[in-house]
Amino acid sequence: MAISVSMIALSSQLVVAVANGVPVFDVTRTCKLDLAATAGLSDTQSVNACIRDEKRAQRQLGSQWSKYPASSKAQCIPQESVGRTPSYVSLQTCLQMIQWAR
Repeated sequence: MAISVSMIALSSQLVVAVANGVPVFDVTRTCKLDLAATAGLSDTQSVNACIRDEKRAQRQLGSQWSKYPASSKAQCIPQESVGRTPSYVSLQTCLQMIQWAR
């Protein structure tokens, strides 16, 4: 599978963000797209619950960010750009799984 130049450029920008802190995701958009993809409907309660979970994960990542190795961040952050619905919960899970595997 060929990797496009734009994906390499995007990934390199995301890796640069590793040093600066937790990346910034549009969780409202992510939650709405995820709900639409799974249910085909718009449910305000589900979206709000998703947003609360995402913001909680973002805060937790912010307080623990320096504890994760740069190599783990460089591996997990680009995965969040796949499908264009980045998630702090998913990012946190990825980082924790790498940490537990060591």
